[in-house]
Amino acid sequence: MALTLYKWTLDRYHAAIDAGLFDDQPVELLRGDIVVMLPEREPHACYSSDAADYLRRLLGERAAVRETKPVTLPNASEPVPDIAVVQPPLRRYLDHHPYPADIFWLIEYSQSTLMKDLGEKKQVYAEAGIQEYWVSDLKNSQLKVFRDLVNGAYQTELTLIQGTISRLSFPDVVIDAQRLFS
Repeated sequence: MALTLYKWTLDRYHAAIDAGLFDDQPVELLRGDIVVMLPEREPHACYSSDAADYLRRLLGERAAVRETKPVTLPNASEPVPDIAVVQPPLRRYLDHHPYPADIFWLIEYSQSTLMKDLGEKKQVYAEAGIQEYWVSDLKNSQLKVFRDLVNGAYQTELTLIQGTISRLSFPDVVIDAQRLFS
């Protein structure tokens, strides 16, 4: 007997949210599957909030920084990245979450979710056309940078334990890599 799984569409997922189906559990939609989000531990919460504040100062009004808010992707996905750096102003997202064309880059903070963030989430983001994706690996005190998207796959992976990096769309903004994980 074949096993058939139910795949959620964005519309049905939004209807379920509106009906209060997930009020007691934080979830995200990845490729039509509802994924329960693990609670944040203290280092994750501290470093991601500090990084968001740091990026706001560096970018000023050139970009908006959203913390732990959904983004809507075309592959039946509505993940909730820890940080999304998006086109300003934030009020443009009153009727919809940012789409890939609105997103400069996404950052995930990983402690217990490292496998998911470097595996499924990286693939979902690449397939959706997210130009740059960073993973702050709190377990190993390093920053993983994925960029150079070609045919739905990142061609370049950088691992930084120190030094600086600039985002491709903001080459004049120099980011201290260590500020994002220590």
